Amino acid sequence: MPDTHRPDRPELFTWEFAADPYPAYAWLREHAPVHRTTLPSGVDAWLVTRYADARQALADGRLSKNPGHHSAQAHRSGRVGIPGERQADLMTHLLNIDPPDHTRLRRLVSKAFTPRRIAAFEPRVQQLTDRLIDGFAARGTADLIHEFAFPLPIYAICDLLGVPAEDQDDFCDWAGMMLRHTKPGQRAPQRGGVGRAVKRIRTYLADLIHRKRADLGDDLISGLIRASDHGEHLTENEAAAMAFILLFAGFETTVNLIGNGLYALLRNPGQRALLQASVERGESGLLETGIEELLRYDGPVELATWRFATRPLEIGGMAIPEGDPVLVVLAAADRDPARFADENTLDLARTDNPHLGFGHGIHYCIGAPLARLEGRAALATLLTRLPDLALDADPADLRWRGGLIMRGLRELPVSFTPETGRAAD
Repeated sequence: MPDTHRPDRPELFTWEFAADPYPAYAWLREHAPVHRTTLPSGVDAWLVTRYADARQALADGRLSKNPGHHSAQAHRSGRVGIPGERQADLMTHLLNIDPPDHTRLRRLVSKAFTPRRIAAFEPRVQQLTDRLIDGFAARGTADLIHEFAFPLPIYAICDLLGVPAEDQDDFCDWAGMMLRHTKPGQRAPQRGGVGRAVKRIRTYLADLIHRKRADLGDDLISGLIRASDHGEHLTENEAAAMAFILLFAGFETTVNLIGNGLYALLRNPGQRALLQASVERGESGLLETGIEELLRYDGPVELATWRFATRPLEIGGMAIPEGDPVLVVLAAADRDPARFADENTLDLARTDNPHLGFGHGIHYCIGAPLARLEGRAALATLLTRLPDLALDADPADLRWRGGLIMRGLRELPVSFTPETGRAAD
């Protein structure tokens, strides 16, 4: 058994750890690759840190997504899962269910993320990207999290869901409450704000579903309604829960993909220069491999969402008792030197890159094509329109958002030569 009591064992889940968890993960991979620890919430869980073990765990049918295999009280209290989702009757979504219900719901929702549909959505993503940049390009400074990376995916997923334009700013506010994201000068959300935001979204979605039934469109919520009306056995609660999780999981992943990706480029000027030159030449190859490398190097999802052992099993030589939570550390697996050469080096041209940034197996992120599209549009447009973009803060002063699953910056201050000739929207 690995010795997890050595004096040099790193402390997990501190603010220092949040700023740079990779040295601690390297220690765990070497000395305690499957490690039982107490999380900040008080829940005891297993952390899986090696690539081979991570892939096995992500695809292991003995690890359930259903919190019922652990502790209903832990879920009700928000110590596992999304705070407030049980009280809001939003449990029946892809992150909480197993086959056969998972298979049925994923088949329905996957129709919104076909390559054809994502390709058709590209002009709208580009329009949103340019509109947001227009809002700060003439100023010469910006916070790229608050003014760009945060609103872009929210407005995009709202369009896909069919949320009317006049309601989308409300969604933006509720999403900010769920992430405890505050605008500059705004007070921090009060305790319990996540649960209140979830309840407001649930109430809104129930009303929107009723309105859509009378006026179906070509959006995702209309598609879910059509499925429930044509023998697919999709309940209204399931439709609301699916819309909710696509908003919650879809937008936060992309916020962090854009934010972490831009920060990595600003901290690696040689790689940023290569990408900028490639984009200026109108090439797409380095942008596509670059997005994959940014997902591997400092991806938006640090730990895969909760899994629970349905029976005793073994991972990496460690015995996992029935009912125990298992958290696959994607950030650690994607820097495993046993799988990735020069694992701590950002190499945008890396082609041997089967990263786990979007997961693996039947729970692979269904919105990955949209996140990639938004990431490509965001990086290419910023590097083209603001070519001298520079970090406008000491990296040591940047704050990372506290949390267990996601990894992302609270702010990303930048400066650049003001753009002229384009009016703000």
